[in-house]
Amino acid sequence: QEHLLESGGGSVQAGGSLTLSCIVSGYSYSSYCMGWFRQAPGKEREGVAYFNTGDNSTIYSDSVRGRFTIAQDNAKTLYLQMTNLKPEDTAKYHCAAVCTDCTITWCNKRAQANALDAWGQGKQVTVSA
Repeated sequence: QEHLLESGGGSVQAGGSLTLSCIVSGYSYSSYCMGWFRQAPGKEREGVAYFNTGDNSTIYSDSVRGRFTIAQDNAKTLYLQMTNLKPEDTAKYHCAAVCTDCTITWCNKRAQANALDAWGQGKQVTVSA
C-alpha cells in the first residue's frame, strides 16, 4: 500500500523560499505520476505541479509556473521548491500519487477529476506580506 509523508513548509515572508519533501513508500511501479496540491480555507483544492517518473516530464499551474519546481531524487523523495512566495500561496500542501504508467497529460486530467491513488496528510505553508 502506498504511503506518502510530507515534511518541510512553515512560515516565510513574501519573496522568500521554502521546500517541501514527500517520502514515497510502498510504490513498486517503475513509472508513475506524482503531484503537489494545495488547499486554502474556503477555497477549492488546486493542483500546482505534477511529475512523471517515466520521462521526467512536468506540468505547473499558471499560478506557480516560474516560481515553483517539482523534482524527485533517486530515493523516490518528491520535492517542491518554492521561490518568490506570495501571500496567496498560503495553504496546506499535500503530495499525491496520481496514476501509474501514464503520460503527464493523463496525469493532469486525472488530477483535475480528483482521481488520486494516494494522498499525504499535508504541510502548512504560510506567507506573510
